[in-house]
Amino acid sequence: MTKITPQPGIMDIALYQGGTAHIEGVSNVVKLSSNENPFGPCEAAIKAFEGAGRSLHRYPSADHGELRGAIGEVYGLNPEQIICGAGSDEIIAFLCQAYAGPGDEVIHTEHGFAMYAISARAAGATPVEVREQSRVTDVDAILAACTQRTKLVFIANPNNPTGTMIAQSEVERLAQGIPEQAILVLDGAYAEYVEEYDGGASLVTARENVVMTRTFSKIYGLGGLRVGWGYAPQAIIDVLNRIRGPFNLSEAGLAAATAAVRDQAYVTQCRDANAKWRDWLAHALAQHGVPSDTSLANFILARFGSEEEAGACDSYLQSQGLIVRRVSGYKLPNALRITVGDEASCRQVAHAVGQFKGGAR
Repeated sequence: MTKITPQPGIMDIALYQGGTAHIEGVSNVVKLSSNENPFGPCEAAIKAFEGAGRSLHRYPSADHGELRGAIGEVYGLNPEQIICGAGSDEIIAFLCQAYAGPGDEVIHTEHGFAMYAISARAAGATPVEVREQSRVTDVDAILAACTQRTKLVFIANPNNPTGTMIAQSEVERLAQGIPEQAILVLDGAYAEYVEEYDGGASLVTARENVVMTRTFSKIYGLGGLRVGWGYAPQAIIDVLNRIRGPFNLSEAGLAAATAAVRDQAYVTQCRDANAKWRDWLAHALAQHGVPSDTSLANFILARFGSEEEAGACDSYLQSQGLIVRRVSGYKLPNALRITVGDEASCRQVAHAVGQFKGGAR
């Protein structure tokens, strides 16, 4: 019997399941399972990506200076307090690696993003799940769960997969109330979908115990390139940069993200389209007897009467070439997460759900 064993906690990690992209026997599918921007990236990002193809033999920038500068310029942040990673997932992993380990606790909410618990376990720390209140982050419950072992508190705002959001005053209360040795991490993967929302950047600037993470995978349409970033107090950035690999982002990813963040007109265009069709889809599904909470992201959490009904609807949608996301792994067995697509796909999924509810099974 082999004596080669992984570190404690590793084998407790359930493998992450991404959104399905294919249906056996169906060639022309509509993928609404991964919260991707249906319009893709802006033209400037595509051109920058293509241009990077001529220098693939060169190592990329090790300090990501141009991208950090562009992010700082657009969002009004100090580039020295920005770190870039392979998606915001890598920033989350850096935080767990640097600040949590055996004997430490990492708090996340019951319907929070799976990578919080995965990264905590990978670092040897213990993930602590805290209940939500009707699928909304509960600040009092989080504060009650904090102990002297708490090192990180993760919340997504807006949250995934619920789409719900708490007010800035509640986030501030949370930052003020966590133990002095803990860091509050605000996952802003969907922040750009909320008009005039800074994702928590002002709170990072004002405090020493708050970190914000962001991504280019959602509204910027660069999920295939895996580019994310974090904004944190300088002391935390200095720690994270000590464990970040020097070439963790590709030249093509850096170039495309730099071009994308400078095209804020395109971001506004995508945000407006998303808001229009998100509201339309939520209303259309409600008319078919499928409610959802008010979503501030680019998806809707459609709720059904039972796990069996949600599963049956998912199967029916697949028979119509529509891929949505089962969220039983997020303790929401009665629900389906549906990405807001373009007009055609929103109308198609609403029609299919209507057929399902009407008995066309």
